[in-house]
Amino acid sequence: MSTLEIPTPGLSKSYLAFQAFKYSVYILLSYNIFLFFQEDFAASAQTFTNGISLYDVGEAFSATIDTAAWVVLILLFELETFLLDDEKIVGTTKTLLHSIRSVCYALIVYSLYGYIVKLNLVLNTLPYSIDDACSLIDTAYTYIYTLDEYMPIEASNCAALNNGDLLRIADTQIISTLDRMQETQRLAWLSVFNSIDWLLIVAILEVDVYLQLRGRLEGRVRTISKVIKTFLYSFLFIAAIYWGIKGDFLDFWDAFLWLVAFIFIEMNIFEWHAETKQEAEAARP
Repeated sequence: MSTLEIPTPGLSKSYLAFQAFKYSVYILLSYNIFLFFQEDFAASAQTFTNGISLYDVGEAFSATIDTAAWVVLILLFELETFLLDDEKIVGTTKTLLHSIRSVCYALIVYSLYGYIVKLNLVLNTLPYSIDDACSLIDTAYTYIYTLDEYMPIEASNCAALNNGDLLRIADTQIISTLDRMQETQRLAWLSVFNSIDWLLIVAILEVDVYLQLRGRLEGRVRTISKVIKTFLYSFLFIAAIYWGIKGDFLDFWDAFLWLVAFIFIEMNIFEWHAETKQEAEAARP
């Protein structure tokens, strides 16, 4: 596999522009780690009023851990599928890459556990009644607007809370209307399925890289890989649209960036495969 070679002088500017765009996406994804930390930190102040224990870190900072692990993982894929020659992915380098990858996968699975725990949290609700929700102004009670977004109860929103059935998340001082809680629960389910979907995609990519390194990513195997990944990517695309409509902008933006980033990895694998095939044909007598 060639690394960082500009195909022809005539294409050098477009090539460099494409690479700049690709790494800009990676940088934006890295910045999302900080944004998700801010969101997780603010949300955990409401869901863990007694402080966050080590056991609770996975739930409290699931999005942060998930995003950080995926950023490292996609950079590893970039190394293997584009930056490093096949001959260099051996020995100590190979062991180091696999070790870092194993840690990333462990953190991603841990964040999936956090998403599941968070889902159970918002599913565990109780009916809540109060004569006037405006009496909760300046108390510890908060209003859950959507997943991980908790708003103080103020004059601007307390009247709306009086107009419908209320629910309270068990063992918390978090309340919401029935429709808002149901939407929050749907988003929590989506987070779980989204995490599982990405794990399935990356498992297939691992198989693709493994087979490509051995010259066996051919024929029916390659076709099956494409079909399965098309289905999985389609779900992620639908999820991104749903987040854009029902969730917050950060979730939509992050989902969109990840789709773009993995398109780059798929392109790397495609070019890698084409180059390997060309070299094999050139080597034939």
